[in-house]
This record gives sequence, C-alpha cells and structure tokens, in this order.
Amino acid sequence: MKWFLDLAGLTRPQVNDLLARANTLDRYPAPDALRGRILTLLLLRPSFHTRASMEAAMARLGGSTITIAPARDGWRIETGTEVVMDGNTAHHARELIPAMAAYSDVLGIRAPGGYDSLSADLKESTFASLSKICDIPLINLESAINHPCQSLADWKTLDDLKVPGRGGRFVLSWSANPVGHPLAMPAATLHMAAMRGMRVTVLRPDEFALPAPVLAKARKAASAAGGTVIECSDRDRAMDGAHVLYAESWISPLYYQDPVKDQALRAGYADWCVDELWFKRAQETAAFFHTLPVRRGVGVTDDVMDGPRSKVITQTRNRMLVQMAILHRMLADN
Repeated sequence: MKWFLDLAGLTRPQVNDLLARANTLDRYPAPDALRGRILTLLLLRPSFHTRASMEAAMARLGGSTITIAPARDGWRIETGTEVVMDGNTAHHARELIPAMAAYSDVLGIRAPGGYDSLSADLKESTFASLSKICDIPLINLESAINHPCQSLADWKTLDDLKVPGRGGRFVLSWSANPVGHPLAMPAATLHMAAMRGMRVTVLRPDEFALPAPVLAKARKAASAAGGTVIECSDRDRAMDGAHVLYAESWISPLYYQDPVKDQALRAGYADWCVDELWFKRAQETAAFFHTLPVRRGVGVTDDVMDGPRSKVITQTRNRMLVQMAILHRMLADN
C-alpha cells in the first residue's frame, strides 16, 4: 500500500486487513519492525493529537519522525501556483515536499481547508496538488474534506464496542463551538459510518446542512453497504434508538468565506451542548464519541465527557493503533 488518502479508496477487505493488523500490533508489539525508517510530518496547520499519535505510532514500531510545523516554527510554506514569492515566504511546497521525500520513507501531510473557496475545498484542490509531487508513501493526516486516519480509528472503536454495522443507528451531530471547524471530520465520519452499512442521521441546525457532494458520496457508500443516510434538525427523532452519538462542530457552508457571519450564526445555537438528556430516547448503552480537543461546557457537559458513555480516550488510543497498522502495511511489507 503506497497511499492512504481516503477510506473510499479502499475495499472492505483492505479496511478489514488494517483493522486486524492494528489489533495484532496491539496484542503483539513489533518494536523493531520499522527500525531505521523515517516518517516526516508536514503539518500546515498545528494539531496536538495528530502529531502526538503519529510520533507515538512510529516510535512504537522502532522508526523515527521528523515533524515540520511551519506555524509553530515561525515560517511559512507557499502552496499556490504561478505566484511571485517576493514576500516573507521563502519555501514552496513544490521543492519542499520532494526534498522531504528524499529524506524519508513515508510522508504524512495535514493540509485542512482555508475557507477561501468551498468549491475548491470540495475538490480537495490543495491536498491534490501536494500529493502529486510526492513520490513516496503518503498519508492524509487531514485535508479539506477528509480525515481517514481518524475515521479508521473510529471504525475500530465501533468494532471494539460491538456496535453493529448494518442496522446500527449512528447519529453525527453538530455541537456548539465559538469557532468554526473544517468540514473534514463530519464528512469523513459520515462516510465511515455509511461504509459500515449503518443507519446514519446527520443532526444539525438547518444552516449547518452538509454540502450536497458530501452527502451524495456518503449515500452512495451507504447504498452499497446496506445502510442509509438522512439529515434532520429534530433531536428526539434523530436520537431515537441511537447506538452512537458522535458530536462535532463545523462551519456553516452558507458562510464558508465569512467567519464573522458564521460566528454570529453559531452564537444562536449555544443550546446545542450535549448533555445526558440528549440520550433519553437512545439505546441504554449508547456511546458518546468526539475527536479531541473538546470544549467542555460548550460542546458537551462534564457528566457526559467523564461518564460511562464517553469513548473519547478509546478513540484516541485507537488512532495510534490504526496509524501503526498503516505504517506497518506501507513499510514492513516492502
């Protein structure tokens, strides 16, 4: 496997292979499997959990990691085309990525959308341009509309909890947050649950309806797997019989290029903070999922985060394990 860019690019047997490998590496560590191999992380936007989980995954397999985080290090990378670099930016991705590839055995790139153009982000324009100039194994650590490592970790968590695929009821809910987040997590989470054949409901205020191409892709996957995808804004209807509530916050597509209006809009939905009352019509053992970080008291209450429903730490550990499986599949098999 040379690329890990999108779960949609994998067959069900390939997904199962990675999940099985993650379980094997958890039970039977392989601390020398990637000795002498180098992973380089290019984090065009900082992420504590992305960096920590990838560095831990590589270290547990005996490899080394180079982390390049331009914002943290005080310099910038140009990713545009036909630009005149007469400002403060000295590095262009067209040279930097091949150079990093020359130093490394595998490259992980985090390049979330910039909210400049929804249509460009839906086409994954930035990540696609970066991936074309990488000639070594490449891992998508979050692009504008995708986050396959986290989605694979969530798939494993659902399996660990024995949440059914076909017939399982999965609610992806918008939750309150003072800051708009990219569409990568909701899009990837929705597609993952659809691939498992689950009955998926996207619960959100009307103004936060997901873009049509995101829904169409998920519905195609759901149809192939025997599942369904619907949207609604009725909390009781969405949560009826739910096995899982997955809370996320994302920017309104209506104001994708206007963060001021988006922030004003979300201020009117402060009551979209997940508490125990949200689960009154769910399965008794319904689980709560969230990708960290989470804003306690804003997006979710302490009693849910710290209670028995919360599986966020299991998700976090599984993120490391599935990334170990991806790295092992890419490098140890070659």
